[in-house]
Amino acid sequence: MKDYVLQVQDAVEFLKEKLPFVPTVTLIVGTGLGELVQAMETEVVMDYGEIPNFPVSTAPDHAGRLHVGRIGGTRCALFQGRFHFYEGYSTKQLALPVRAMSLFGSRVLIACNAAGGLNLDFESGDLMLIKDHINLIPESPLRGENVDEWGPRFPDMSRAYSKSLRELARRVGASSGVLLREGVFVAVPGPQLETPAETRYLRLIGADAVAMSLVPEVITAVHGGMKVLGISVIANVNNPDDFTPIFIEDVIAQAKKAEVRLERLLIGILTEFEDHE
Repeated sequence: MKDYVLQVQDAVEFLKEKLPFVPTVTLIVGTGLGELVQAMETEVVMDYGEIPNFPVSTAPDHAGRLHVGRIGGTRCALFQGRFHFYEGYSTKQLALPVRAMSLFGSRVLIACNAAGGLNLDFESGDLMLIKDHINLIPESPLRGENVDEWGPRFPDMSRAYSKSLRELARRVGASSGVLLREGVFVAVPGPQLETPAETRYLRLIGADAVAMSLVPEVITAVHGGMKVLGISVIANVNNPDDFTPIFIEDVIAQAKKAEVRLERLLIGILTEFEDHE
C-alpha cells in the first residue's frame, strides 16, 4: 500500500506541475466514445505514458490520452480511454487516474462507457443515466489498508450517483432533444462477453445494462468525496431467449453512432454546470 500511495502522490505532483488549473470536472470516456475531445477548448494534451505510474490502455478504441481545457466554460480533464480489470490491472491501478484527480482537487466525475442492454425496453444507441450499480468485479479499489486522508474506511454508497446531477442531465436532455433512459448498471470482470444464461441472471438481479468498466472508478470517486454522474451508451440489446452473437466491433460501431447525442448532452450539462453547482 505504501508503494501505491507514493505512486499516486507522484502522479498528483506531476499533474500540479503540468496542468494550467485544477479541473472542476473529470470525464472518463471509453469504448467508441473518444471523439468528445472535439468539443473541448484544449490547453494541454498528454499521453498516459507521460504521467508517472499511469497504466497503459490496451482496450480497442481507447486512445490513452489526457486532454485538459474547457467544455461549455467549465474546466475539465478528459481521459480519453480507460483501463480494465481484464487487462490484468488491479482495481487500484485502473482507478489511479480518478484517485489522482480527486487529490488534485477535482470535485465531479462524469464517467461514460459503452454497455450491453439488458432491459428489453432499451434500443441500440440509447443513452442511460446510471442511478445505481451492482459490482461483480471480484476486487474493490479500497481493498487493503485505508488512507484516512483520502477518504473513510467504509464509504456510504447509498447515493453513489448524484441525484442533482441526474436531474440536471434530464433537464438538459429534454431541452436539447436527447432521450435519456435510466437504470441500474452492472460491472462484470470480462473479457468474455455474456452467455444467454448469464444475461438472464443479470436481468434477474435487477440490472438494466452491463459492461466491464466504470464501477471501480465510481467507488474511488465516492471515497474521495467527488460527486458522480454515470452515463452508458447502450450498444446492443440481447434477449436471453432469442440470443444473437455479440462482437466488440459492433459494440464500438453502435457507440460511435451515439457520440453526437452524448456530446450534445455533455456540452449542455457543462455549460450549465457552474450555475448548477
